[in-house]
Order: sequence, then C-alpha cells, then structure tokens
Amino acid sequence: MRESALLVLEDGTVFPGRAWGKRGRTTGEIVFSTAMTGYQETFTDPSYHRQIIVMTAPHIGNTGVNNEDNESDRVWTAGVVVRDPARRASSWRATGELEDYLVENDVVGICDVDTRAITRHLRDRGVMRAGIFSADALPAGAAAGNDQSLDILIGLVNDSPAMAGADLASAVSTPSAYVVEPRGAFEGKEPVARIVAVDLGIKNRTPWQLAERGVEVTVVPQSTTLAELNAYNPDGVFFSNGPGDPSAATHEIELLRGVLDEGIPFFGICFGNQLLGRALGFGTYKLEYGHRGANQPVLDRETGKVEITAHNHGFAVDVPVDEATEAPFGDGRYGRVAVSHLGLNDGVVEGIRCLDIPAFSVQFHPEAAAGPHDGEHIFDRFITMIKEVG
Repeated sequence: MRESALLVLEDGTVFPGRAWGKRGRTTGEIVFSTAMTGYQETFTDPSYHRQIIVMTAPHIGNTGVNNEDNESDRVWTAGVVVRDPARRASSWRATGELEDYLVENDVVGICDVDTRAITRHLRDRGVMRAGIFSADALPAGAAAGNDQSLDILIGLVNDSPAMAGADLASAVSTPSAYVVEPRGAFEGKEPVARIVAVDLGIKNRTPWQLAERGVEVTVVPQSTTLAELNAYNPDGVFFSNGPGDPSAATHEIELLRGVLDEGIPFFGICFGNQLLGRALGFGTYKLEYGHRGANQPVLDRETGKVEITAHNHGFAVDVPVDEATEAPFGDGRYGRVAVSHLGLNDGVVEGIRCLDIPAFSVQFHPEAAAGPHDGEHIFDRFITMIKEVG
C-alpha cells in the first residue's frame, strides 16, 4: 500500500491520493496535458519548468523510460499527477521504470486521483498554483481533512511564485555555446546554412531536425548579446521554446529586434513565436488553461491544410486575425504582419509571418518529439527563406 498524499489547489480544492515518485512536497503552476504518449519527452521539456503536470491519459508509465527519448539532460517538471501508474514497464526499449526515474530526478508525484475531475476543474477555473504533499510532508491532521492543517497547505501553495511575470529562460538555458553538425546524408559535408539557435529552453529534437537537413546549428545561451551573435556570422537565427511570461523577457526581445533590424532571417517556435510578436509591438496574454498535448488541430492559412500538432503553451500572441497589419513597433521598418496559423479548437493565433522582412514563427512544436509529424515541413520553410535571402 502506498502512503497517502494530497493535491492542493490555490482555490482551496483538495484531491486526496497516494504518493508516487519522490516523497515530499512540491509547488508550481498546475496544468494538464492531453498527450497519450511521450510522457518522457514531456517531463524533460524545459518549457515545463515550475509546472505540475496532470496527465489526462489514465495509464502512465506503461513503456517505462529509456536512454534515448529525453528532450534535455534532466527532468524539468515540478510535479506529476496521474490516475493509474503502470505496475511495470512493458516495452522492449525500456531501460527502467518511470517511478524510479522520477525518484532519481527528485520529482514529487501523486497517483490514484481523478485526473478527469482535476482537468474539468482547471478548464472551468483556469490554471492556478498547486502543491503535492505526501505523508511525511503533511501537517498533523491534514490527511483526515483537518481545516486548520489544510489551511497551512493552501497558504504554502499561495506563497509560491505565479507564472505571470516570471522570467525563466535563464534558468533553463545552456551555460555555454555548442555546435550540432549536419547529420545523416549531410554528415561530413559543407553545411547548407549556418544558424544560431538561442536556447530559451530548447528541446534536443529541434537542432536535430535542422542538422538532418544539412544545417550547422550553433546553440547559444539566453544571455547572448547581439554583438556575440553577429560574431558567428549566421545565415539565420532561431529562437526556441521555453518557460515563463514573454512580457518579462526584455533582453530576448531587444536581441530579436536587433536581428530583425539587420535583416537576418528569423524563425521562432513557441516562446520564440511570442517573442517575435512582442518584438514587433504586439501584445501577449495568458490563456485561461493553455494548450498542452500532441493532438491540437491547426490551420495553415497559406496552404489551407489542417495539421495535427504538439503544443505546450500558456501564453499567446494578440495579433489581428482578419487581415495583415503593420507592426506597431519600429516606425514602419518591420512592415506588415499576417497570422499564418490558427488553432481550430479556440481560434488562438498559432503562427505569424512578416510580409516585408524575412521572419516568421509558429506557436506549436514542429520538431515532433514525441509527435505528431505534420508540422516538420516548417523547418524546410526556414531553410528556403534563408536561401532566398542569401
């Protein structure tokens, strides 16, 4: 029998369950992911820094963990909430069990809770802060529903930092630059382009996607200056996904404006999409409960095709949808901007394209880790744009 544990939300809602993963306590913004597969990629995605993830799929851990699927060098999620954890891994690729992996990476979790009820609550009330507390971290009487003890836990949750206004990219970025050479059929050959990727929480699969297309990718820290970036003489610049509030990323926004001013082709994903929007002078806003999962339909307005895409974002860009509009910032030097992609579930902007300068971005994740693969062609668009400019 597992010891008791509690999931406590900042609005005072409490869900009793059983301890899973590391025992102890953790707090963070609680969000839900609708992905049915790829939990190892999800937990190692730096964009989930300081977030507790509710997995809506009922069975988690069936395929265990392995040494190949991590999207970074550590687990970033602050906590994990599942309904039915697998008793044992049943995949030929598995090298370990998920719960052992979470324990090794100091991730507190809870199981045997109604994840459907939690998800419905977050859809109704919006994402909020939460805490997971296993038995050893509970004050006396909390497990039995003692009001005074529960008030202590709710206070701890409400004392934890909010996501709005959080500047987190520096906490997840690489400390030093590194190079990913062309791969596959392009290995050992002259690169088709040299790109600088600013790491705001980059996933491993992103530079791999570019390298498999013959690109040499230099991944640089979030703190990189425009002068340092220019020293690489890049053919293009890429801004990655990452955690936090884009309105707080003042250094990154100024760096991106410098890239745009110099006419260097630019491509951004997720957080990079939000930063392009802010660099152009548009606003961003926090979604009520965000998009997180691997099954989000997006309309590519240029081709008219609907693509099923992977998402992980709690913020979105506020850009006029109906027609192209001049960028509010820059006294006209950035020209017109159009919405290139729309989320079909709720109409959220999922991509923007500059019509007069070489820059575009998408909110979803085309690197396809762990899938789906519909959006991978976006990397080809970036390479095509670089060749057209060059």
